[in-house]
Amino acid sequence: MRADKKHKAIVIGASAGGLSALSILFEKLPPDYPLPIIVVQHRVKDQKSLLEEVLQPKCAIKIKQADEKEKIENSIVYIAPPDYHLLIEKDLTFSLSCDQVVSYSRPSIDVLFESAAMAYKDLLIGIILTGANSDGAAGLQTIKKFGGLTIAQSPQEASFPRMPNSAIDNGGAMLILTLKEIAGKMMEYY
Repeated sequence: MRADKKHKAIVIGASAGGLSALSILFEKLPPDYPLPIIVVQHRVKDQKSLLEEVLQPKCAIKIKQADEKEKIENSIVYIAPPDYHLLIEKDLTFSLSCDQVVSYSRPSIDVLFESAAMAYKDLLIGIILTGANSDGAAGLQTIKKFGGLTIAQSPQEASFPRMPNSAIDNGGAMLILTLKEIAGKMMEYY
């Protein structure tokens, strides 16, 4: 299946091992990459996270933490802040929530993916990467239900295969790809 250039946004979920996986996906993206990329990476809530600062020097595309009521724009990687769920509103702005943890996580991948599916419908690509829990499996299934393209990192390659395995086992993943193949799929939009 070839990515259809009709898609308007990419959402990515990662947990344990995610920094390395995200680095591989973002390092070759040009600064004018034509889609927004919205990421939930599980983070420790009481520790200052330097995720954006660690990723940015390796990447040409702008990487920033998502802000409340911020309008989503192309050519930016948005990362959910620690200890907040990141949601996408129908007007394509962000909303932050301190609601209860979901799948032991806040931010939750499922929360982002489900709100993104409702906002973007079939114009969305959802990607699940390495992680040690099942967060994102239900959200990826929701994206698929709305007609979006869904991808899971190959569990054989993942540092922690439980998260991609959960997405595959529950039927949400349309494609199972290595990080290099996912990066190639993303570059089809450039």
